[in-house]
Amino acid sequence: MPELKDIATQIRRDIVRMVHAVQSGHPGGSLGCTDFLTALYFKVMEHQPVPFEMDGKNQDLFFLSNGHISPVFYSALARSGYFPVPELATFRKLDSRLQGHPTTHEHLPGVRVASGSLGQGLSVACGAALTKKLNNDNKIVYSLHGDGELQEGQNWEAIMFAAHHKIDNLIATVDYNGQQIDGPTDKVMSLGDLDSKFFSFGWKVLTMNGNDMDDVLATLEKAKSLTGKGQPIVILMKTIMGAGVDFMMGSHEWHGIAPNDEQLAKALAQLPETLGDY
Repeated sequence: MPELKDIATQIRRDIVRMVHAVQSGHPGGSLGCTDFLTALYFKVMEHQPVPFEMDGKNQDLFFLSNGHISPVFYSALARSGYFPVPELATFRKLDSRLQGHPTTHEHLPGVRVASGSLGQGLSVACGAALTKKLNNDNKIVYSLHGDGELQEGQNWEAIMFAAHHKIDNLIATVDYNGQQIDGPTDKVMSLGDLDSKFFSFGWKVLTMNGNDMDDVLATLEKAKSLTGKGQPIVILMKTIMGAGVDFMMGSHEWHGIAPNDEQLAKALAQLPETLGDY
């Protein structure tokens, strides 16, 4: 199997090509979360792409809450075998299964919840994790959230709920890049000390560099080792928006705009083809 870093490079290449082709989409957060999604789908999670079963019994599950970063999600799903890689070319086109935000009525394998209306994913993840407990299913539920998304109040209800019900088969990760669509999170609405907030709500808190594959793998393994101990687990994942493409890195400007032809060429020059383009 290709090394995870090579897979991540190809996924980043997929992201910029998908968004460029239709001149719409969200490349910044997708690029920042590529290493995390690569680690999950190609190393960490115990999952079965084919045949895809919506209930995911006796499998680890993943829920994407910040659904606007669908390009990285779709690429990770396709590259790990959920649907044919050439289908990535239909991203955001009419009648495509690959909508701008993931939805379920297209029946795209790998997508278990519609997301993109921000703030709802943790509630869904809590429900799925509790269901596994009721079914004596010992697999883990993973979820991913944006840091700006935590400005939505429903998250804090779910955070309180998860601790109260000791949902200890849940590993939530926050993409802590400090950027959202309107600018830096500190300027739009500061999140304060997230580490202390989650701790005070009764969660086990870990931190990691989300753009360092070795740290991602080590932290996810540590998180797995902490499951079953009476507390939900959150990973505060420091990432750089646009990671992997130098002119996109660190700016909210690339949250939701597509590269032009010249910018695409510049980006692809930094991302060598490793698994073959679609």
